[in-house]
Amino acid sequence: MVSAQGKTTDRLIAEEVEITKNPVKREHDVLVSTGEQITISKLAMLLNKLGFKAVSLTGWQVPIVTNSEHSNSRIRYIDNHKILEYLTAGNVVIVAGFQGIDENGNITTFGRGGSDTTAVALAATLQADRCDIFTDVDGVYTSDPRIVEDVIKLDTVSYDEMLELSSMGAKVLHNRCVEIGKKYGVPIYVKSTFEKESIGTLVTNQEPFEDLVISGVTKDDYISRITVIGLENKIGRTYQLFKLLSESLIHVDIIVQSFGEHITKDIAFTVKMNDLQKTLSILEENKENLKLDQVLHCENLSKVSVIGVGIANKPAVASSMFEALYENNINMHMVTTSEIKISVLVNSNEADLAVRAIHNKFFQK
Repeated sequence: MVSAQGKTTDRLIAEEVEITKNPVKREHDVLVSTGEQITISKLAMLLNKLGFKAVSLTGWQVPIVTNSEHSNSRIRYIDNHKILEYLTAGNVVIVAGFQGIDENGNITTFGRGGSDTTAVALAATLQADRCDIFTDVDGVYTSDPRIVEDVIKLDTVSYDEMLELSSMGAKVLHNRCVEIGKKYGVPIYVKSTFEKESIGTLVTNQEPFEDLVISGVTKDDYISRITVIGLENKIGRTYQLFKLLSESLIHVDIIVQSFGEHITKDIAFTVKMNDLQKTLSILEENKENLKLDQVLHCENLSKVSVIGVGIANKPAVASSMFEALYENNINMHMVTTSEIKISVLVNSNEADLAVRAIHNKFFQK
């Protein structure tokens, strides 16, 4: 399985923008899927030239059948008969990543990083022993090397931790590929394309050692906070609020609600910046139906997270994280916790400093 070469997808999108800034999503998918088609054909040509039997397959030739959500489709099933026929005949089979076809025959794509999803899904349907993903880094690190100097490469990381690392801003693996790996028990090796001796990082079910406090520190930029003031404190109001957002496919992350016996309540939550205006419009349009007083918002925020299995049972993690922020005079706008992560919302211009400070607090020798 291969993805598009270099900046091919970026170039295609730039050419698209020259035509329209609001393309029909179906046609967008038709355009950007061509990058992978070029790569698979070139690689098949090269392998055949070198004496290896090779054949290329697009997502719809396999076929990889998806739902009809263009630019962010999900795999429904993969028909692997054609792949197995070619493999049995002694071919190297090269499948285009990032793309599939819906049940109406329309080309669909999986969103940025979707080639990882294709690779692990193919490994699962073919019952492969593991899936090796070659990228521009030689594994998973405790933080982004572009932000933190003294990062540590992890030899192994659990599916759950990798899911959080991916979802919280780490760019190494697409979070959906990790979901598939966990669901079907496919170990994933992340390795460097450019280093032959790269050992990489193994993503698997392996449980962490007791003395491993956290696995990484990540940041996720372009976050906005919305605060709904004076929402009627009545059963069903919170449901109605978030149902409206879900119907518009707006992903809500951190949610904090005030408690008490008041007639009204306040709810604060975060959305990605590219969903901000859409969210504000929905809330304003439904202000009377929801019985709310006011909608406030704050832009240019980032979510900084520490991730590690079982950190909820290690009280020192939260206090050390907050201490690192205090020592660097960084204010926290919101906090959320789970069994595997602690996330704080900070000003975007302080996010890199926050990541370095927290990483140093846990990993500095």
